[in-house]
Amino acid sequence: MRDQEAEITTLMNDTHDFDLLLEAARSGDETAMQRLIQQYEPELRIVARNRLGPALRPHLDTIDLVQSVHRSLMIGLRGARFDISSPEKLIALAVTIVQRKAAKHWRHLKRQQRLSGGDEVHDDLVDTMLSLRNEREDPTDDIATRELISQWLAKVDPIERKLIELRIEGYSTVEIAQTLDLDPDVLRVKLSRLRKRMRERGLMDDLL
Repeated sequence: MRDQEAEITTLMNDTHDFDLLLEAARSGDETAMQRLIQQYEPELRIVARNRLGPALRPHLDTIDLVQSVHRSLMIGLRGARFDISSPEKLIALAVTIVQRKAAKHWRHLKRQQRLSGGDEVHDDLVDTMLSLRNEREDPTDDIATRELISQWLAKVDPIERKLIELRIEGYSTVEIAQTLDLDPDVLRVKLSRLRKRMRERGLMDDLL
């Protein structure tokens, strides 16, 4: 086992051999999978903490969220679902997965609260954007921020709204373009304009 770990450590030091490590993980090699996890976990933990924020953190532990990403990656790798050619792409994929999981968990939580009568009816997207705001913001500003987000969203068209939803869940520009049947360049222009309008209203354009 030690010889195997030493060999895998050597592979990690050579970008060219990253594919070999990836193949080992895809074939079910637990040691290789652990080495891959070491590549993205530090950054993933930071993103997970930021995405949960004060509103969602009481309902979902950062460690549980990160472990969930590990499981999704393991299943995806073994099923050859992911196209990963470098450590950087591995990190980007892990970050995308954690963004999607956090946003979807928040929406599920709010729906469950409404079904049980424990929460008043709000716009799902407003709730999601409010929950993912930077936690350095003053929590006492929730009501004012919610109203600001609601007013801004009322002025976006259906395609822009769907674009925002998909972007918050971590979908790439190409993936969104395919989903909405738009040219990627047209979509990038839409995103740029949306970010500009968000900044003008004092909203967190980093979500897009």
